[in-house]
Amino acid sequence: MEWLFLLLPVAAASGWWLARRTPRYAGAQNEREPVFFRGFNHLLNEQPDKAIDAFLELAEVDSETVETHLALGALFRRRGEVDRAIRIHQNLVARPSLGDAQRGFALYELGRDYMLAGLFDRAESLFRELVERQVLQRRALRALIEIYQAEKEWLKCLETAEALERVSDVSLRTEIAQYHCELAEQCLRDDKPDRARSHLLDAQCVDADCIRASLVQARMELNAGDAETAAVLYHRVAQRGPRYLPALLPEFVACWQRLGRTSITAQLQALFEQHPSPPLMLRLCDAIEAERGGNAAREFLVGYLGRRADLSGVGRLLALRRQAQPAGSTEDGVMLAVIARKLAASPDYQCDHCGFEARELHWQCPSCKCWGSIKAVEPEPIGEPAVLRQRQTA
Repeated sequence: MEWLFLLLPVAAASGWWLARRTPRYAGAQNEREPVFFRGFNHLLNEQPDKAIDAFLELAEVDSETVETHLALGALFRRRGEVDRAIRIHQNLVARPSLGDAQRGFALYELGRDYMLAGLFDRAESLFRELVERQVLQRRALRALIEIYQAEKEWLKCLETAEALERVSDVSLRTEIAQYHCELAEQCLRDDKPDRARSHLLDAQCVDADCIRASLVQARMELNAGDAETAAVLYHRVAQRGPRYLPALLPEFVACWQRLGRTSITAQLQALFEQHPSPPLMLRLCDAIEAERGGNAAREFLVGYLGRRADLSGVGRLLALRRQAQPAGSTEDGVMLAVIARKLAASPDYQCDHCGFEARELHWQCPSCKCWGSIKAVEPEPIGEPAVLRQRQTA
């Protein structure tokens, strides 16, 4: 009983404190809820400007709605309404009551808005501020890399990627090697071969599987007159990245010709047996026709098409047949026209990451921005019919 009497003053004080706080909290709630529902109603009625005004008014009433406005600004940015996203995020950044974390998120979202609007200088300054403050540092560094890639500032890309590797557990060796290759090609355009070789060596040190570094070095050796070294490098590229072979095939043939190798057909045949591809098939078919005649070329194509579903091979076979039978029917001509139209519309290269289709080789995918993901499209192999496989299994 003595303890109960002692707790009575505490209970009375608690009741007085709750009585003082409850009306104020209820008043704040009553003030906040109409503003929120008014803004939500504007959104439902497709009145985004009035909705933004209402939500901004709500942010001034209660700082706990900052996350809501960050999400709202990101939503407008995804919809392409960048000016509205900038308006929301600028209002949040201007508020002195924001904590460090909330201000960091607001600055980052505002930087993304500026990037989408093409205001790279403003976005860069905001992301650099975040890096200096060590707030959202990894995101800010990644965003800076995106900006520098768009501006083709490869040295800044290299420095930023190395900084990102130091503060994260993510390996960026593929990107860093590609930046060295970009710098090497830039040095070649500026007639600085020694610096180009240095960048290519750095690229291979960072990423031993960098196909592009070997390819650029092979071109340098070929242009310098060292066809023997270039041939070794081209063979290395073919072994490590056979799907890049179509892009380097003309240089490969030019290298053999400089070396004085008369039997180009034998060289192509050896390469084709290891890495068959449509461009190499067509080049080998022309060589066989020039050396052995049309019958040998048609025989080669029939064997190839028995293993690969290649429309370009079908077109070449029809063309050879029309050459052998000039007075034949017009059906072959119609089929050739259809095949040519189909081949003109089909991609030669495709991104392994996002599926982007291209007519020429890009070292960076224009769609997903991945490096080294675009490679030559290969024809599907022809296997046994499904019915035959089921009978053999039964």
